[in-house]
Amino acid sequence: MEFDRIVARRRMVRRYRNEPIDRHLIERVVNAGVHAPSAGFSQGQRFVVVTDAKVRSSIARAANEDSFASKGFDPWLSVAPVHIVLCTDPGAYRDRYSEPDKDGSTNWDVPYWWVDVGASLMALLYGAVDVGLSAGFLGAHAFEGLHAIVGVPDDVLIAGVVTLGFGIDDRGSQSVSRGRIAPEEAVRWEHW
Repeated sequence: MEFDRIVARRRMVRRYRNEPIDRHLIERVVNAGVHAPSAGFSQGQRFVVVTDAKVRSSIARAANEDSFASKGFDPWLSVAPVHIVLCTDPGAYRDRYSEPDKDGSTNWDVPYWWVDVGASLMALLYGAVDVGLSAGFLGAHAFEGLHAIVGVPDDVLIAGVVTLGFGIDDRGSQSVSRGRIAPEEAVRWEHW
């Protein structure tokens, strides 16, 4: 698929058919995330792919999916056939920047491990569209105990969970739907 079509078709999906996904499609999506850029080629992005229904149900409980459903929304996390727990390992950056070709500092104004995991997130979302899947994202702030559920070490940070599957029409938010702003509202040339 042409990249501009992938970008145009990408959206956050929170309703899926309860249908398994072929492993090779999952691997293609995850490989897109693995190949995202990283500061100094530190490659600190980490991914835990979860397809087991019991673990996905535990993840859904950790995000209090029942409360979400009680507001009139369909269950999301427990139905999505694939969860990708998106992580970043700051230690990979400290190790990389201690190598001879770097200056030894990771005392940056911006913690680039978060920038890089964001690049991986976009690569996963675009990769899903490219293989004919839909994807959604829920940030780590919404989960309680996610590290323990999927066995992520304490020194590795979790950005959130990407859900994959064959999407079905969302019923939409109960809030006012927002359209995309025009490029001229977001983009400035040469000066603000």
